[in-house]
Amino acid sequence: MRAVLTTTFRSLHVRNYRLFAIGQLIKLVGVWMMFTAQDWLVLDLSGDSPGALGLVTALQFLPVLLLTLWAGKLADRFDKRKLLMAANLAYAVIAIVFAILVASGVIVLWHVFLFAALFGIASAVETPVRQAFVSELVEMPLLPNALALSAATFNTARIGGPALAGIALALLETGPVFLIATALSIAPVFSYLMMRAGDLYRDAAAAPTSADTRIIDGLRYVRARHDLLLPIALMAVVGMVGFNFQVTLAALAKINFNAGPSSFGLLTTALAVGALGGALAGSGRRARPGAYLVLGAAIAFGVFEIAVGFAPSFVVAMILLVPAGFFSIYLAQAANHRVQMGVDSAYRGRVMALYVLVFLGTTPIGASLAGWWGERFGVASSIWGSGVICLLAAIAALVWELRTGGERLRLRIRPRLRLSVVGSAGAGAGAGAGAGADAAVPGAGAGVPGVLGSEQAALESAPARSAA
Repeated sequence: MRAVLTTTFRSLHVRNYRLFAIGQLIKLVGVWMMFTAQDWLVLDLSGDSPGALGLVTALQFLPVLLLTLWAGKLADRFDKRKLLMAANLAYAVIAIVFAILVASGVIVLWHVFLFAALFGIASAVETPVRQAFVSELVEMPLLPNALALSAATFNTARIGGPALAGIALALLETGPVFLIATALSIAPVFSYLMMRAGDLYRDAAAAPTSADTRIIDGLRYVRARHDLLLPIALMAVVGMVGFNFQVTLAALAKINFNAGPSSFGLLTTALAVGALGGALAGSGRRARPGAYLVLGAAIAFGVFEIAVGFAPSFVVAMILLVPAGFFSIYLAQAANHRVQMGVDSAYRGRVMALYVLVFLGTTPIGASLAGWWGERFGVASSIWGSGVICLLAAIAALVWELRTGGERLRLRIRPRLRLSVVGSAGAGAGAGAGAGADAAVPGAGAGVPGVLGSEQAALESAPARSAA
């Protein structure tokens, strides 16, 4: 157990990363408390309208669609730590004003719409910069573990935040919940201030000049890299259509199952428990994950989201949300690792901004569609319909990858069930059915010759560890 814990949490031995993780955990607990209370507030103010809930989520993520690529350019040009301090300070100020309006009882629906957009602006700048900043907190061999722990931190907060919000909403009014969430949101500002700038891992030789950091160059870089383009394209569909639980779960709990705020918190917590397991499952990864690992997780997520949509009762939905949450974060994390560990450091900010754009920036479209569909055809159908689209997208991406690599799938029944990927020469690269070990597919983690730098070569020569 000691060995497992040491391996799982080894990035926390780095002081700067430890400060980063603590600050993010405190803030994110507050953020999820605020999101949960906000969803309930919108339903109260709108007369239980899924459309209004979808609109709030869309406004919250619309700035990501508009500003993220620009933020990635800033990340490649300026000091990421200072940018994060400014973005988190702006977020805290917005949260304070919003909480005062809610606590004073003068809040109306258009106020919620306005502040959702303001929160989105701060997040649109902060998210891609933070994604790129993790690589400066630890050495490259520790990057997969640091990214996995960041995902685990996020999902730990997603467990604690909604649960605390559900209890607080049952005991207190909405105003005090927002005030508590606001107090927690200031934590990252202090964690960034306490970091030692001299201990950051920065590649001075790769630092671009202002003329070098063009957004179009980052897009061209991704277009030339099939190994980056596939996970980014897949997450564009899954992020837009499949990851709309913020809209659908609140409506599912209140409208379909006639549940109260504390029960709604249980659904969100069940999703987050599975997501935390998915994050920890990838914490031991040391090498770049293969394409088929990403695709397998996407297929599994689509299947379980369909199952959640057909859940006949609250308890069944809560149980099914655990594996759905597991594969949602396992997929997102594997795709993130494949992109982060395959990109040159000079392009990391812009490439991660593109990843955030397709993953989160498409949420306004998906959230609006989910709210519109749920209001007209039922919330459950919007969930299983999203799962069907994600499953079809994953299958299409699998076909694309097989054709590009000249490979095919082979299913063996005896002596045991085994699904393998074989190359055109017929050499098998077996992975057990449902398995995703990176070494199972020849060249699954390989980059494009002549594109990756020495740090990627070192990563891909590191010993692979099973992630599931």
